[in-house]
Amino acid sequence: MRVLHTSDWHVGKVLKGQSRSADHIAAINGLVDVAKAEQPDLIVVAGDLYDTASPTAESTKIVTRGLSALRKTGADVVVIGGNHDNGKALDALRPWADAAGITIRGAIGRPEEHLIPGTTRDGEQWRLVALPFLSQRYAVRASEMFDLTAAEITQSYAHYIGDLINHLAQGFAADTVNLLTAHLTVIGATMGGGEREAHSIMGYAVPATVFPSSLHYAALGHLHRAQSVAGPCPIRYSGSPLPIDFGEEENLVSVAVVDVTAGIAARVREVPLPVVTPLRTVRGTLAQLSTLDTGDAWLRVYVQESPRAGLREEVQDLLPKALEVRIDPKLLPGPGAGPGEAPRAGRSAGELFADYLDQRGHADEATVALFHRLHDEVMHS
Repeated sequence: MRVLHTSDWHVGKVLKGQSRSADHIAAINGLVDVAKAEQPDLIVVAGDLYDTASPTAESTKIVTRGLSALRKTGADVVVIGGNHDNGKALDALRPWADAAGITIRGAIGRPEEHLIPGTTRDGEQWRLVALPFLSQRYAVRASEMFDLTAAEITQSYAHYIGDLINHLAQGFAADTVNLLTAHLTVIGATMGGGEREAHSIMGYAVPATVFPSSLHYAALGHLHRAQSVAGPCPIRYSGSPLPIDFGEEENLVSVAVVDVTAGIAARVREVPLPVVTPLRTVRGTLAQLSTLDTGDAWLRVYVQESPRAGLREEVQDLLPKALEVRIDPKLLPGPGAGPGEAPRAGRSAGELFADYLDQRGHADEATVALFHRLHDEVMHS
């Protein structure tokens, strides 16, 4: 059978106030094009369809239309909730999804609901363990967490995940293709750059040994970089179909296409996806920045100029797609490089603000003058 494995769409992601709806639509259309070309039997979306637990109507439309388009390729489609998703809200879409032939498991329910059977067009049977994101509070009861150390909580979380997977894997058979999809962090994997750190740090990481050797393929979501992880079975993150933020601009976006049978080991191919609006970091003086050809990319700019009022606006006049403008760290004073902290007693707010700017390497007369004017307006209003 053939499996198309994707995850971490993060529809609704806003980058420094800039909507990326067009990029998400293009990325999902790219997935649909791959599905049409590859004709998979099963498409797995391993969590984080949305970037927020309260998606907008526009985001919901993008996701539901995308899932419908994937289903129309003829493949079975299975979706799980991620840590950014609202699992219960995803499950509220199940009546629509069931009617469309799409399987959604947004949050943990009855164990039997999380072992999904299926049959390919050629009659090959498969079984899929579908495990949405689990918080520590869910996995380790709140009353227990108060009595456990951080290390014990981590061990308890990994133990719970392992027990749950082993229980569900009892439904596997020797003559079925045994699959798993989950949204979690595996020890030894590399973060992509834009993950929510609180749900990716070691307290949420599990060892690869939680996956049984009877698995033919584990399709994971949560980390945004496409990669394989060593373990007792083939374990892989598909990565996000587009760079989520500037920490991921170097990631190569792709979708995983997996050929596997009950008797033949999984063979994985990375199929590249187009990036309509790339993310790019540039550095230079204003003169150097004025000569850059950055195309349609959204930009993070490190300016190699002394800090001053109006510098950001000057950069954005040169580079209208600059979403993030910072002073190059090389030009900022290191720890202890600035003047010593002056006493505060008896000094005006303007003097204290000027000292703060000096200590941060941002001394600028125009900024101080603006502060004095605003301060006077507030004090005399």
